[in-house]
Amino acid sequence: MKKIYLHVLFMYLGILSTYGQSKNTPLRTDTTNYQSRKLKIDEVNLVSAYYNQNGNNSAVTGGIGTEKLTDIANTFDLQLSKFNKNGYKNTFLFELGVDHYTSASSDKIDPTTISSASSADTRIYPSLNWTHSNEETGNSFGFTGSYSTEFDYQSLGAAFNLTRQSADKNTQFDVKLQAFLDQWTVILPIELRTGNTGKKHEQYDTAPRNSFSSSFSISQVINKRLQVMLVVEPSYQHGLLATKYQRDYFTDGSLQAETLPDKRYKLPIALRVNYFATDQFIIRTFYRYYIDNWGIKAHTAELEIPVKINAFFSVSPFYRYNTQIGTKYFAPYGQHQVTDQYFTSDYDLSTLTSNFYGAGIKFTPPKGVLGWQRLTTVELRYGHYTRSTSLVSNIVSLNLKFK
Repeated sequence: MKKIYLHVLFMYLGILSTYGQSKNTPLRTDTTNYQSRKLKIDEVNLVSAYYNQNGNNSAVTGGIGTEKLTDIANTFDLQLSKFNKNGYKNTFLFELGVDHYTSASSDKIDPTTISSASSADTRIYPSLNWTHSNEETGNSFGFTGSYSTEFDYQSLGAAFNLTRQSADKNTQFDVKLQAFLDQWTVILPIELRTGNTGKKHEQYDTAPRNSFSSSFSISQVINKRLQVMLVVEPSYQHGLLATKYQRDYFTDGSLQAETLPDKRYKLPIALRVNYFATDQFIIRTFYRYYIDNWGIKAHTAELEIPVKINAFFSVSPFYRYNTQIGTKYFAPYGQHQVTDQYFTSDYDLSTLTSNFYGAGIKFTPPKGVLGWQRLTTVELRYGHYTRSTSLVSNIVSLNLKFK
């Protein structure tokens, strides 16, 4: 049931995983025409992240009150591969994520309890991807299935991915289509419930929330130093899009649960530019424009500059700036009009600016970390986030890569 600012967490983990390969290099072919057909382990990744935030604009209590929250996220992924008799590669990626959070704001859904079920929760989300690829051409396609469960929702997901490369490997086109079919538990603030039994395990209604998204990207190697990528990611949501345990207060002093349209269209358009200034110095830039039918418009710009200190140690400072025009349905505490059809006091949907900055250090010794050859990479990153609505958060993550 967590109301966590996941865009900060996902933004951070996105920075962690983006451009793991420093250069696009032509794929090497095996001149012996032999590939092992045994299933083998290619890579294992363990990522742990700790996130905490604080603020005074909780949507659970109508746009005021504590936003204190902590989250511990752990992800394990295992990548295996096998070549078939025709020389094509089949890659299997299994991922298991487990998040545990504590939330002071969610505990205010029913403030009469000492510690309600909403004050802490655990989310579990496994997924499995299969990709079929031709290493000579660089073309591939694959499918993903996923599941996620938490106290107040369950989600089933499916995805399709397609990659096509030009003959010279300098141009790449990627498509990804995703669908998530969610079932949310409709939990109202305690004072808005009817027929409250007072039992510890009260029964609630459920409602669907379905999300369909796509991603179309084209990347181009301009020359040996410059690479660019254009990404368009339209998406559509339908169902219960409001968080019903979030309160909204009106000018006459009345109270209702958050109410928002049951349809939402989103269109982010992004551009990435990577410039390899030297063998030790890279400039990575990112810009995204976002618009949706709720009236939100946003601009995001990011700069990351990885610096290779030596052959196996690098430092990567980064900075991201975001500015957003909020939805027309937003109003602060006590300022909604009684004639409003839709209303929210969730500051995620308000007009705001934010800054996110930090750095990462990456250690990839040729003989393995601490002499352990299987442990090829250790990466530690820290990020600090501030927002004009007074929200402040910190996140630190550790990535261990085994091969």
